[in-house]
Amino acid sequence: MKLQNLIKYLHRYQVSSSINPEITSVVMDSRKAKPGSLFFCIKGYTVDGHQFVEEAIQNGAVAIIAERVLHVSIPVIVVPDTKRAMAILADIFYGQPTHKIHMIGITGTNGKTTTSHIIESIFQKHGQKTGLIGTIYMKIGNQTNPVRNTTPDALTLQETFHHMVQSNVETVVMEVSSHALHMGRVYGCDYDVAVFTNLTQDHLDYHKTMEEYQFAKSLLFSSLGYSYNLEKPKFAVLNADDPASACFSQATAAQVITYGIKNPSDIMAENLEMTGKGTKFDLVYDNKIIPIQLKLVGEFSVYNVLAAIAASHVSNIPMDTIVSVVEEMEGVPGRFEVIDEGQNFTVIVDYAHTPDSLENVLKTTRTLVKNRVTCVVGCGGDRDRSKRPLMAKTAVIHADRAIFTSDNPRTEDSNQIFSDMKSGVTNRSYEIIEDRREAIFTAIREAKADDIVLIAGKGHETYQLIGNRVIEFDDRKIAREAIFSRNDS
Repeated sequence: MKLQNLIKYLHRYQVSSSINPEITSVVMDSRKAKPGSLFFCIKGYTVDGHQFVEEAIQNGAVAIIAERVLHVSIPVIVVPDTKRAMAILADIFYGQPTHKIHMIGITGTNGKTTTSHIIESIFQKHGQKTGLIGTIYMKIGNQTNPVRNTTPDALTLQETFHHMVQSNVETVVMEVSSHALHMGRVYGCDYDVAVFTNLTQDHLDYHKTMEEYQFAKSLLFSSLGYSYNLEKPKFAVLNADDPASACFSQATAAQVITYGIKNPSDIMAENLEMTGKGTKFDLVYDNKIIPIQLKLVGEFSVYNVLAAIAASHVSNIPMDTIVSVVEEMEGVPGRFEVIDEGQNFTVIVDYAHTPDSLENVLKTTRTLVKNRVTCVVGCGGDRDRSKRPLMAKTAVIHADRAIFTSDNPRTEDSNQIFSDMKSGVTNRSYEIIEDRREAIFTAIREAKADDIVLIAGKGHETYQLIGNRVIEFDDRKIAREAIFSRNDS
């Protein structure tokens, strides 16, 4: 595509040259530039892309998108906001791929990953090829690739969607983080269904207030637009039991479908029965009642299933297909994952890293345990400090034994993290074992018959961030080593 044909989609810009090179790729990393590349100068938290223009040119870039005049040998297009321009031009360059596939976006504090996997399984059962973008990985069909962020940047996203279209993907299910919404990473994404799971405290290091956090989430629903296309209808799927849904309902012109357990909703779960082996409930919708038997455990799992049912239902998936899938689902890696090596107690690894998600998991654990609950939990460094005392308080209230340990301390002093945690548990019993491996080994070594050991906070993660280092660390692997060590002693 010729440069002039591409940039004509921008409203405000200045071009330093009339040269009209052929654009064969679009990049924001100067190291990935090659002959024919259009390079975007993006200002990040730690680096400014304007500083790498010469490297991009040396690697073959033929034009630059920047926010200021640059005196270089190739055309420079100056725009007010390179991130916004990048989203527009990436969408155009890759042929507006999200207009060609069914797009389901999921936002919320907790439950996004499990909900997205359930939806993916439903559409696959229906015979569709799916794409998935989330916290754990990115998938095209059954091929998986690692991800750095829950929601990648706009350039990576549009390139990914382009590959998905080329691979005949029909439906994409993706987690959409509040950071991504606020930073404009999903600009250019044409969502058909937007799903809200819940809103509880998290990321206040970034958003500062719950009101700002909620506003960021609302952007997904406003992105559904104000027009109505009968061939590509838009739906907002909202949790009727979460107060934030009222805001999101106002933020969208799309048709709203609700789900819930407590408040009247379009898709409801009634008569819940929960055991250690699963959950029963009656699915109520359109004046119909269908008995459901889940292998998944806990009320939070029911909410995830209801969200998936609602999103699939408005996408015209037959209800018998939906039901058959949700009844067969056995969970998602790192989400209430049971580590069973034949021991006479239970070990559960869960991603719970917010006060609400930890409380939900511990309450569910409490209904299953015959003896004691031990909770191993930490809080991430360089992140929202205000939730640390709440996490600690939740652990000591709902567990019989709380062991505070490191999570991903990053560059923050662990003493500060533990100090923040301890401020929420005055006059309550807890232990601090900073080394996460030792904390897990201690909890498992001292577990008695019929105990439950909950290892919370990292779930599927296979690393630990300490300082500027990435250390190999998997709670599930460490737990197994601890169990085998106990069996050998």
